[in-house]
Amino acid sequence: MRNGPIGQYLVQKGLITEEQLQDVLQKQKEQKGRLFGDVIVDLKYVSDVQFAQVLAERLNVPFVDLDAAELIPDVVKRIPEATARKYTVVAVNKVGKRLTVATNDPINFYIFEDLRVITGCSIVPVLSTKAAINRSIGKMYSAGKTDAIADEATKEKEEELDLEELKDMSEERIENAPIVKLATAIIENSHRQHATDIHIEPFKDITKIRIRVNSDLIELMTLSAALHTSLVTRFKILSGMNIAEKRVPQDGRMSQVVDGTTIDLRVSNLPMVYGEKIVLRILASDDSVRRIQDLGMTDYNYERFCSILKVPQGVVLVTGPTGSGKSTTLYAALGEIAKPNLNVITVEDPVEKKIANINQCQINDKAGMTFAAALRSILRQDPDIIMIGEMRDTETAEIGIRAAITGHLVLSTLHTNDAASTVTRLVDMGVDAYMVATSLIGVVAQRLTKVLCPECKRQVMSTPEDNELMDIDHSIPIYQAVGCPKCTRGYTGRTAIHEILLATSEMKEIISAGAKSEQIQELAREQGCRLLRDNVSKLVQEGVTSMDELVRVTYAV
Repeated sequence: MRNGPIGQYLVQKGLITEEQLQDVLQKQKEQKGRLFGDVIVDLKYVSDVQFAQVLAERLNVPFVDLDAAELIPDVVKRIPEATARKYTVVAVNKVGKRLTVATNDPINFYIFEDLRVITGCSIVPVLSTKAAINRSIGKMYSAGKTDAIADEATKEKEEELDLEELKDMSEERIENAPIVKLATAIIENSHRQHATDIHIEPFKDITKIRIRVNSDLIELMTLSAALHTSLVTRFKILSGMNIAEKRVPQDGRMSQVVDGTTIDLRVSNLPMVYGEKIVLRILASDDSVRRIQDLGMTDYNYERFCSILKVPQGVVLVTGPTGSGKSTTLYAALGEIAKPNLNVITVEDPVEKKIANINQCQINDKAGMTFAAALRSILRQDPDIIMIGEMRDTETAEIGIRAAITGHLVLSTLHTNDAASTVTRLVDMGVDAYMVATSLIGVVAQRLTKVLCPECKRQVMSTPEDNELMDIDHSIPIYQAVGCPKCTRGYTGRTAIHEILLATSEMKEIISAGAKSEQIQELAREQGCRLLRDNVSKLVQEGVTSMDELVRVTYAV
């Protein structure tokens, strides 16, 4: 079987079923010219890494994880950038006259012959995923380029009028303009560093570019103030803003291809003392809607959350500050409960991820398309499930609550510190307490906490103050952030912590009676709700995160 078709080999290894194989072959026939591997990964039957590993085994070619490999710039640049991008290859190692090259197509000997002529070396192929190769190409060939582009743009000192004239130029001339290359490089470098936001900030003599990585703002570069107006105008053109209007805030949206992946960006413009400040939020790609199992919930919280989603009608609320992953949780919940026989409608501002088979509605305040106006119309669209991006005012909250009482399942978000205060917030907004009690299914409060780098974290013993915060009676080994070349200030990525309140019959009774948030929290705890601090304390004790994160995330809670 090892010499047979790769599809049969995947079936034999138990990674796909025979039915899934036939489905892939049928889709490949319909999409003429597409490779089997691209089709099966698109259908999500296996991941790109799984497919590459099996293909490597099948072809008896070594598999290389480029994201974990340390590439040498001089070796990588033996292959010109244009050639690397054309063939989707990257040089991994060189010993004498033997050049090891990562490719996603190890049996295309025409590529290796071409590379042999260009490099003067014999080529040893190894297998990697297309996405990983593109990321490596983007990272390795762009190193040091941004400063050169910034210097070139500063020398040009392009004025705003020159940039406006770009609209009438050919596409090739636009792409080669220094300020255009600089704007592109800023987004590329930010995305490669896994940033969530890009801040372009004007000051008296300089323009600062800062990016948010793992909740912290870090400086990406500093530019001459002479470039600021041109750079802002470029982003305003790309995101569809009015470039002549400089006195009022504007919002827009744009997209850019980085290392073979299309990323969407939400753009906000705000006039400041020394010019306009631009903030770009990098939105998750459309195909990255996560499953509930991947949200980082503990097994206990996962079971509680699933029990909430089984209720056919009522309100489920997800709360937390901006950037705490509320939308990700809502999308994961929709992916779980949206079945083909249900009519699912969302009303969002803006639509962050476009999901197949779900009707998504975009808010437009200027045109009168508010949350309340959209909701009133949605209720006449025969919905089963309604997702409201945010309950920002009394009218939206009341319509959402009434929709739940009349037989719909409503998912929404709210800005509150914890699950218990969500109930009192709704009552403060003007929704009657008995309506909240009648409609509420459950509340999920969440935060994102940074994960310590396993390579450099340092062990210490907890102090009495730490023990008090973690609610333990003795000192234990915990870890602190240090920082190394493989992480950002001692942390690598983030994980979510959750607090899930269930609207039991006793809970509904005290809500109807006008209970305060402290009483609601006390009852929730008695009924098994593990608070945010309980969850982050557990992570500290397991060495996943630090006491600094416990204080940052939950000190006011």
